[in-house]
Amino acid sequence: MRTLTRIIFTLAACLFMAVPVHADPAPHGPDPTASLLEAKQGPFAVANTKVASPSGYGAATVTYPTAKSDGPYGLVVLAPGFLLAQGYYSWLAERVASHGFVVVNLSTNSIFDSPDVRAPQLASALKQVLALSQTATSPYSGLVNPDRLALMGHSAGGGAALTAALSNPGLKAVVGLTLAVGTQKEFSQLQVPALVLAAEKDVIAPNATYSMPVFQSLSAALPSAYIEIAGADHLTPTILEGSRMRAVLGRYTIAWLKRFVDEDRRYTPFTQGSRPELSKYLSHGAW
Repeated sequence: MRTLTRIIFTLAACLFMAVPVHADPAPHGPDPTASLLEAKQGPFAVANTKVASPSGYGAATVTYPTAKSDGPYGLVVLAPGFLLAQGYYSWLAERVASHGFVVVNLSTNSIFDSPDVRAPQLASALKQVLALSQTATSPYSGLVNPDRLALMGHSAGGGAALTAALSNPGLKAVVGLTLAVGTQKEFSQLQVPALVLAAEKDVIAPNATYSMPVFQSLSAALPSAYIEIAGADHLTPTILEGSRMRAVLGRYTIAWLKRFVDEDRRYTPFTQGSRPELSKYLSHGAW
């Protein structure tokens, strides 16, 4: 009887060791460096395709890595600011995608849509592109990991991203770039790791009125950061190539998405701590 018990115990232990309870996802791309995160192009070549029949929002371009062998990748929806459309953010969509993400760069139903009206449009784009990625005819078929989803946006699009994330606690990350909010101003119930990326010289959506109160409303236990770029203004996410501030914005955006969507801890140092290019850095939680 003791021999039989010992055999059963040994087999059970072997099975437990052979099938781990949790395994970290395989990393996408080489070890990160500041220069790589600030470069115009990441380690992955990308391609673009239009969503033929957008449902619930104005239009969208999907930018995705062409290396299918390294997928599937996280899916990120990017929303524009007030009076703006997707074309202003093509650089950011392509840069994020080149670090191993499928990015949905959308235009809203109207350029005048408030953050509250934009929020369900982000959710619709996320749902539709995820479904399209599971069809055989899609050029990005099989490239999306449905368990690794995120939202981000600029200005009114940033407020919309955080608002939509309140109703989607299963998201891996949310990023608001020089954000402006609508009627939803308090985010203590947010459960999604959040980056509030502000601009020191924002006079269109002043930090004291928008970005800082949003960050201060977040739970102290939520992994989150307030990162303020020195010298940047509200329109930094839309300006022409060549700006040092735009490179910094890309660096922190990508690092946050890599750390929380991909759960890649190699990027943790690039999401933490005050640096010369920042006018302010604050954080909640631990990661």
